[in-house]
Amino acid sequence: MIRPLTGLLASSFLMACASAPAPMAASAPAMVVVAEEDVKVEEPPPHGKIGMSTAWRISDAVPVRSFEFRKRALHPGSAIGLHPINHDEIYYVLSGEGVVHSDGEEQTLTEGMAAYLYTGATVGIRQVGAEPLVLIIAYPPGK
Repeated sequence: MIRPLTGLLASSFLMACASAPAPMAASAPAMVVVAEEDVKVEEPPPHGKIGMSTAWRISDAVPVRSFEFRKRALHPGSAIGLHPINHDEIYYVLSGEGVVHSDGEEQTLTEGMAAYLYTGATVGIRQVGAEPLVLIIAYPPGK
């Protein structure tokens, strides 16, 4: 005979179900921890190879992901060249100074500032000043 749960037992069961973690995708690990020194690369910046940069390709070490997360230092005189984007993208400045370009408009960015760039725009960023421009770049992965 099946008996319905009542009272304290029912309440305890419902609380346990409500607090149980949601199931994860079968191919995704619980988490991935990435040390920047493990993903550091010296390379020309993308989209034109203007100057040199230090790239920390953090999300490349993550096997299952829904966005890209990169740290990049544009050395003096370097730039991520103008390029069209087919997704939204964010440039967040950790240190230094740069000029971000989006569809013909330019704005100066300094430490603690972010530029949110929209799908369909032609974008880029160049380092200005004496110090490297260090930024975080986040966007959805390519298809």
